[in-house]
Amino acid sequence: MTDTSLPKPRPEPTPVSQPFWDALREERVELQHCDDCGRWVYYPRSRCPACLSDRLTWTPVAGNGTVYTFTVAEQPTAPPFADEVPQLLAIVELAEGVRMSTTLVDVDRGAIRIGMPVAPVFDHGDATDDHGGITLLRFRSA
Repeated sequence: MTDTSLPKPRPEPTPVSQPFWDALREERVELQHCDDCGRWVYYPRSRCPACLSDRLTWTPVAGNGTVYTFTVAEQPTAPPFADEVPQLLAIVELAEGVRMSTTLVDVDRGAIRIGMPVAPVFDHGDATDDHGGITLLRFRSA
């Protein structure tokens, strides 16, 4: 028997990533944009991976994208996620070109397709789910 009372792992904001999590809490998606070479940067970091500039500006984006790849996990990916089977796990490519791992919500698993347009969903948790004050970014079919 799987123990579903185990706490789910949550991201731990760092000084570099805190603006990303703050924006999600306010139901906005913000990415770093390099002021020197123009590249969009994700995951949050202190230097641009293309030109090594430290001139990165947090910039609001719509958060829309497409499913780059996905899998349907029929078994829990870890014991704390036993109550979320099947898990609809995906890599979403935002319009800005960055890719992020996520969970798809409010979509029939048979309808998921590579290239499917998606829109952001801001998961603040609920009274029975302790997110540790972190809003998670998920996606639904657009």
